[in-house]
Amino acid sequence: MQDDHQSERITSLRLLTFNMQVGIHTHAYHHYVTRSWQHFLPHRGRSTRLDIMCDTFREFDLVGLQEVDGGSFRSSNINHVEYLAAQAGFPYASQQINRDFGRFAKHSNGLLSRLAISHTDNHRLPGPKGRGAMHIRFGEGPEALHLFVLHLALGTRTQHLQLDYISELIAPLKNVIIMGDLNCTHDKLKAHPRFSRALSLEQGHGVPSHPAWQPTRALDHIAVSPSLKMSHLRALPPLFSDHLPLAVDVTLPLPCARSISIAGLGGTTPQSMR
Repeated sequence: MQDDHQSERITSLRLLTFNMQVGIHTHAYHHYVTRSWQHFLPHRGRSTRLDIMCDTFREFDLVGLQEVDGGSFRSSNINHVEYLAAQAGFPYASQQINRDFGRFAKHSNGLLSRLAISHTDNHRLPGPKGRGAMHIRFGEGPEALHLFVLHLALGTRTQHLQLDYISELIAPLKNVIIMGDLNCTHDKLKAHPRFSRALSLEQGHGVPSHPAWQPTRALDHIAVSPSLKMSHLRALPPLFSDHLPLAVDVTLPLPCARSISIAGLGGTTPQSMR
């Protein structure tokens, strides 16, 4: 009975995906030039921006992040995922470093979670080095929840290869959530045969998220398998980046929630990521 009671409390999850652009305050096209140095050098306002982001992140159960830094010179040696998890009160976190330039920069994907993480796989996506997919599993067995945090390439041909790769990973899984900066439109995702078969793309739609100051392109996406139900898909107000955060509510089937609840002991904490 206790497991059923806990399961009922996590059948609804609040999700957020956000390309942080390493905490650079971009709100006009010319900032791509005048503030490009912040991709390489520290800025004293960056930690304040992270703290403000936490005010939004606290409202969610799972936060997928792209373009975060793993702790280097440009971030004043602050690991963004660890810092955000601690400041926003997330007990679990995971990080994938995709481009490691040592002490100068560590380009990463990240996840902040209120659910205990059962297992994480980090996949290098096809194409030029530097694009990755995090596969985080919550729970055990066929009813487990599988979350993928992605940041796809810019080129159409490479995107197609990367979507093929992701489609192969998710095809045998029952309960799947995909979220991230996919750098393509919702129509392009629906036109990919394998990807559209594996997910229930008709539940979502393209929400303009880029550029943040005048959003016209739907580049950030959240999609789920047919076993899950999405509602209230929306973009949130700007948070300094050139992308808007994208949020959604997801309802899980009770067997999936029960699997997460049973596996709730343990998990990866921000302090144990490294």
